[in-house]
Amino acid sequence: MKGKIIVTILMMSGFFMNVSYAQEKITAEEIIKKADEKMRGKTNTSTMDMEIIRPTWKRSVSMKGWGRGMDFSMTYITAPAKDKGQVFMKRKTEMWNWMPSIGRMIKIPASMMSQGWMGSDYTNDDILKESSIVIDYTHKIEKEENIEGFDTYKIEMIPKDDAAVIWGKVYKWITKDEYIQIKSEYYDEDDELVKSDFGYDFKKMDERLIPTRIEIIPANEEGKKTVLYIKEIKFDVDLPESFFSQQKMKKVR
Repeated sequence: MKGKIIVTILMMSGFFMNVSYAQEKITAEEIIKKADEKMRGKTNTSTMDMEIIRPTWKRSVSMKGWGRGMDFSMTYITAPAKDKGQVFMKRKTEMWNWMPSIGRMIKIPASMMSQGWMGSDYTNDDILKESSIVIDYTHKIEKEENIEGFDTYKIEMIPKDDAAVIWGKVYKWITKDEYIQIKSEYYDEDDELVKSDFGYDFKKMDERLIPTRIEIIPANEEGKKTVLYIKEIKFDVDLPESFFSQQKMKKVR
């Protein structure tokens, strides 16, 4: 009798351990949230360089950026000289471009979100972050996969019916230990691969380990890519909502 009681206790203990393990297992949405927050923070300021590479030419753009959550972002072009002073801003559902050379404030329509930003392989949507990888998609862990020595979760992202997104499907590979996004693939509505991005040169910036070089490579376009270099980034800084205004766009430096 005593032996049966011990066996029963051990069986129950194993059952509760399995339940506990199941409860602790992370979901696809939680993985995406952690990866998104790691690169975004509650607020952030950054300095970046971008190199646009084409088969017969190259072009460089330097910029400063400010972000607050998913609703507010601003990007100020510092070089080259002919583009210096241009500012791009997202404020909730509105997108704006200040062009000091002609003294005009232009509202960017939703129809332009899929167009290349500053002639690069980034879209306006990528830079202005109109869509949210957390809110606008449903998420599923498709599998666990080793990518170039990193143990990752491969997350499938399908846009929600009411989401104003430009992609038909997205895959993201996110590391298990640090929740770093190291690869993404973007597909159109016909399930054709449009572009991929890859993260390299992992460094600690403001106490966060992040990729400091991101390469965007369009599919089936040999010799084309865009490389983004994160020179500096600070997270959770004092950045009020009032910073993101048309008045500030004309004054920011």
